[in-house]
Amino acid sequence: MTSTVQQALAAAQTRLAESDTPRLDAELLLCHLLEKNRAWLRAWPERVLTADEQAVFEDLVARRAAGEPVAYLTGRRAFWSLELKVTPATLIPRPDTETLVEWALELMPPEAALNLADLGTGSGAIALALGRERHRCRVVATDVSLDTLAVARENATLNQVGNVEFLPGSWFAPLAGRRFDLIASNPPYVAAGDPHLGRGDLRYEPPGALASGRDGLDDIRLLAAGAWAHLAPGGWLLLEHGYDQGAAVRELLSRHGYREVQTRRDGGGHERVSGGRWS
Repeated sequence: MTSTVQQALAAAQTRLAESDTPRLDAELLLCHLLEKNRAWLRAWPERVLTADEQAVFEDLVARRAAGEPVAYLTGRRAFWSLELKVTPATLIPRPDTETLVEWALELMPPEAALNLADLGTGSGAIALALGRERHRCRVVATDVSLDTLAVARENATLNQVGNVEFLPGSWFAPLAGRRFDLIASNPPYVAAGDPHLGRGDLRYEPPGALASGRDGLDDIRLLAAGAWAHLAPGGWLLLEHGYDQGAAVRELLSRHGYREVQTRRDGGGHERVSGGRWS
């Protein structure tokens, strides 16, 4: 038996009651299936689903109820002004990371022609957001995973951002002999034994993009210790980190000689991005 858009969403919302956003999840899944936007769903609540549409939607809802992230089910995630393709090879971009983008843009005049780097780019979210907003800048985006880098390249094409260069390799390896006015990174920062890794969306995301040692700071230590060799005088290093790691990251940056060390809070009021200037 088929149902209307309104009925299908109501039933899906009930099945997704354990989600933090059951209505939104249901709407995004149905939008994906019907290739419509959420405004269309509200304008056409009496539209009857076909039998095939009903079956596919129920399967998507069942998979979401079992814990699969909406972004992986739809293959898309909005970030900044971008619509990004995501796959199980990439970390799902999150609104918290826009805090890093906002700070980076504050450091660069709109018509600046600077050299930027995004290390561990994943889906390309940071690099492409900066490249789009600062079209005269040259952005290098790196990732150790070739599969991940292929997704980032595709996202550059999909979003028509042409000033980003994608290079394979771990952290600083692809940057040999080059210096940048700003280096940004959203590295793994979850402690290896954190119980959250076995819950929610994190169960489906690539472990290598999430966990980093016993305290979650192994990769941040590496970045703080080595970025200066690839920064131009006065260049900035910006690092995303966990809500409770701000003090530790500030201490690392100060210890390695960065100046003007500070932390920005995300939309939820949590310390989320710390950075410093090399001089």
